Amino acid sequence: MNFRSKISHMRLFMLCCVVLATLFTRKARAQSLGNSLDLLEPSGTQFFQNQYLANPAMAGIDSGMHVNAAYRRQYNGINGAPETASFSADGALGRRVGAGFKVFNDEAGLITRTHVAATYAYHLPLGENGQQLHFGLSLAFNIQRLDYTKVNGDDADPSLSAFNRRDNYFEAEYGMAYTNGNLFVQAALPNVRSLFTGKDYGVNGGGLFFTAVSYRFTPEQGAISGFEPKVCYRGINGYDNILDAGFNLYLLNNVANVMGMYHTSKSFTAGIGVNIKRSVILQALYTTQTGGIKTYVDGTYEIGATVNFGRNR
Repeated sequence: MNFRSKISHMRLFMLCCVVLATLFTRKARAQSLGNSLDLLEPSGTQFFQNQYLANPAMAGIDSGMHVNAAYRRQYNGINGAPETASFSADGALGRRVGAGFKVFNDEAGLITRTHVAATYAYHLPLGENGQQLHFGLSLAFNIQRLDYTKVNGDDADPSLSAFNRRDNYFEAEYGMAYTNGNLFVQAALPNVRSLFTGKDYGVNGGGLFFTAVSYRFTPEQGAISGFEPKVCYRGINGYDNILDAGFNLYLLNNVANVMGMYHTSKSFTAGIGVNIKRSVILQALYTTQTGGIKTYVDGTYEIGATVNFGRNR
């Protein structure tokens, strides 16, 4: 593939990303309810450790298999504080095909949300130098319920039973990515069904779109084995869109890492991790609270673990 063809593919991919982001930016603005900063923040592991959580196109992106688990607790010290647990597994099924499976459970006050998704991904080579286009589609099943045992009031209120009588619903997630070994350009739509039907069955705080660009620099010598800056732009249902900007610093031949991300919701995520025998990755993260409520509650604590079988990303 010659240089002009590579540029043409890249321009086409960037055009698709811009169109998707524009559609969802308009949708997000139409649904905006104000400038509240009490957001449902994503798992900090999705920025570097487990990018499959944010983009189905990342499923099976290399020849290995990856099993991930994470636990997060927000607003420590108050009753009904949000608790989130996730599990995912993804890997390559063949030369160009990848697959994944993920389960996400979130409890916040009275509301429990469970999200289960299965993913198919296709990875299309563009040349001999590692350039690839990646496409991923997930079919997801969502369950949202109120826990009557935690109600502080009249548990016979008809609005409570009306919430639980709502049908569980299916959703589709679509993602794309362009990679050339060091460069990652991504775009994902986590609520495709809502986009085309105009019916939103979720609650405020869920994602509308996700875009990201990162580049990994790999020095040949020294204690720093890699440096990867990254910028993300996310649309949030019911709130202002969020820009995330930060980095991941790989140390001692990828044995350890330090990461940090600033969010325009006026919060910051920092994490440290260790890679044990290039197979098990443990990550500890802390996210400060958003600007509107940081005076009243503590930050968010999260632990993530990854087990790699085969080649690491």
